Amino acid sequence: MVRLLLSVACICSCFISRAQIIEMGPDKLYKTLQSACQAVTPGDTILIFSGTYNNGDYISNLKGTPNAWISIKAAPGQTVHFTGGTQAFQLSDPEYVIISGLNFSGQSGNGVNIDDAGTFDTPAKYIVFENCHWYKLNASGNSDQLKMSGVENFVIRNCTFNDGSADGSMVDMVGCHDGLFENNVFTNGGSNCIQTKGGSSNITIIRNRFSDGGQRAINIGGSTDPQFFRPQGANTEASDIFIYSNIFEGANAALAFVGAVNCKAINNTIINPTSWAVRILQENTNAGMLLCSNNTIRNNIFVFSETGKPAFNIGSNTQPASFICSNNLWYNPDNLNWSGPNTPVAEPGIILNQDPVFDDSLYHISENSPAKGNGYPTGEPLKDFFNIAFKNPPSIGAAEYSIKTSTETAFHPRNVEIWPNPFTNKIYVKCYTSTSDRILILNIHGKVVAEVKAGEMAEIDASQWPVGIYFIQNGHFTQKIIKQ
Repeated sequence: MVRLLLSVACICSCFISRAQIIEMGPDKLYKTLQSACQAVTPGDTILIFSGTYNNGDYISNLKGTPNAWISIKAAPGQTVHFTGGTQAFQLSDPEYVIISGLNFSGQSGNGVNIDDAGTFDTPAKYIVFENCHWYKLNASGNSDQLKMSGVENFVIRNCTFNDGSADGSMVDMVGCHDGLFENNVFTNGGSNCIQTKGGSSNITIIRNRFSDGGQRAINIGGSTDPQFFRPQGANTEASDIFIYSNIFEGANAALAFVGAVNCKAINNTIINPTSWAVRILQENTNAGMLLCSNNTIRNNIFVFSETGKPAFNIGSNTQPASFICSNNLWYNPDNLNWSGPNTPVAEPGIILNQDPVFDDSLYHISENSPAKGNGYPTGEPLKDFFNIAFKNPPSIGAAEYSIKTSTETAFHPRNVEIWPNPFTNKIYVKCYTSTSDRILILNIHGKVVAEVKAGEMAEIDASQWPVGIYFIQNGHFTQKIIKQ
């Protein structure tokens, strides 16, 4: 055992000693991502400097190792923008790659494409996106901001997606498995914010915020031609998709189970979907496909005004009676005599037409909320939207009840998004609260150098600030940011 540990340590130190920084930029040796990737070995970092990149690079077989990942990231304090072209870049058959701090917009096809090169036996795997930002594509059809086909063991975290194409998804997955979406913000989706189809499975979507998420904020399943399923012969569009502790505002429908089996939506807060709260559909009726069935909808808050359409849209060729629905809170603010949703099965523990009594725009529940402590003790998810542990029994909705001062309620770290960090001449601050409080930026001596009103997004000119450490102050919470 000691010899084995020493061998692993030697391998790791060997990779560390060989690791190199490869600089990419308009005035660097490597001016495109494709050329930089040709120089990469496992453990290397491609450091991208400020510039606008529109080469649409295709990169094949970019492979790190379990002990030596390849990193593609913005250089400290630099703004990196992939804009225009058919796509920002495409990685085919990558392994052990982390991508961070990049911006994407204006592509006429898919923004970023990650795939298995059509070789289903060698999936793309171990891919991480963090702190990246997607903006409007130059496309109106079925184009996706992030397209993934045949990707396994992936993480999408702390990213923002804005202004999706009308018929496309912000993130579209075909045959993807073992993934995590965490702490992302989706705003103004097109067809979907997230779509999992083509045999996709075992994907957790937790602690994300969806604002105006398009036709179906999360499309759990879909309709895929047989030749594109991964694995081949899969009999569900989606299975074991777990939607936990998210906040949804608007969208035509918040959740759509479409040829989905054994999926769960637990402890979410769903506010004002414009047509239906939940859809249960079967779009793929090919021989051998399981019908949409055995899904769970539990411990969610639904604020839903039934104006011509029912809460549930239940299509043909589905098995709604196999669903589990329990302990959801349903509130219709426009009809206090509402008889309730057309749930596909009897719903034990339902709380009907009682105001959930939110404390703020992030939907913390108050002391006297009927959602407090009335959830079903599922054991999952473990934590709420704010990364606070659920109690036993849990509260209903995305936020567990906890005693907070007014300042703490207004200034939770998840209320504020800051980028880039480190920064140079500009910093962007987006605050999701609508209280009268302010977000303060202080220098190292404690002097306030800028402030942002709650509920606003600000572009702050920091060009005259001295290089050094600054602090974003959110009530009792403080986050360090660095100017370089």
